[in-house]
Amino acid sequence: MKSQKVIDHIVNWLKDYAINAKQDGFVVGVSGGIDSAVTSTLCAMTGLRTLCVEMPIHQAPSQVTRAQEHIAQLKNRFANVTNVEVNLTETFETLKTGLPAAEPSDQLDLTLANVRARLRMTTLYYFAGLHRYLVAGTGNKVEDFGVGFYTKYGDGGVDLSPIADLLKSEVYEIAELLGVQNSIMVAKPTDGLYGDSRSDEDQIGANYDELEWAMEMKESGKTTDDFVGRQKEVFDIYSRYNRNNLHKMLPIPVCEIPLHLKN
Repeated sequence: MKSQKVIDHIVNWLKDYAINAKQDGFVVGVSGGIDSAVTSTLCAMTGLRTLCVEMPIHQAPSQVTRAQEHIAQLKNRFANVTNVEVNLTETFETLKTGLPAAEPSDQLDLTLANVRARLRMTTLYYFAGLHRYLVAGTGNKVEDFGVGFYTKYGDGGVDLSPIADLLKSEVYEIAELLGVQNSIMVAKPTDGLYGDSRSDEDQIGANYDELEWAMEMKESGKTTDDFVGRQKEVFDIYSRYNRNNLHKMLPIPVCEIPLHLKN
């Protein structure tokens, strides 16, 4: 990949889109992960106002530290970068107490994880509306169009997606050129939605290199019968997530009313 040219292309695309949309800048949720670090840096490079928002909800201290380090170095490099922290822990707990009680289960844990993501989306759009900014998404290609590893109307609720055509490995390539700090480069990817140390790999059952391979195999027409052992396992994991999460990746279905029922 011609990484520097890709960076220039994304930065120009971001700037042109914002200007054409008559918006004054971008707002990015910064989590301490590689995707939000790259996205916020690319937004900053446009020269337009870029607001980095931290939104901890029972967050692991290491994630908070990485996010703060990234924002600090970004502000040192770019005069157009500002930041704000909105601690949503109390808001999250208040919402939980207002909802009907549910028996503890994996499904409840997943549902509450998605609630966290949707609270963050609402917060980002508060700042976007206040300042005439665009919400920049931080999803990469494998997450957004492969396994659908994001929350519908949570981190999937954005105005534009600058890195959604980049594989995770390509995001890391770009991150090196952008000078993203080492603590983020070496950290295990995590959505940070459970308040513990579980990584994306822990949740999915495969790492991003494996998922990229499976995505390529799927797109080339391979089936589960073409593989054995770990390759078969990974291919099946990818295929299951891709199938089950298609509802996130496809346009919202519209029930079209036949003309003869309207006239």
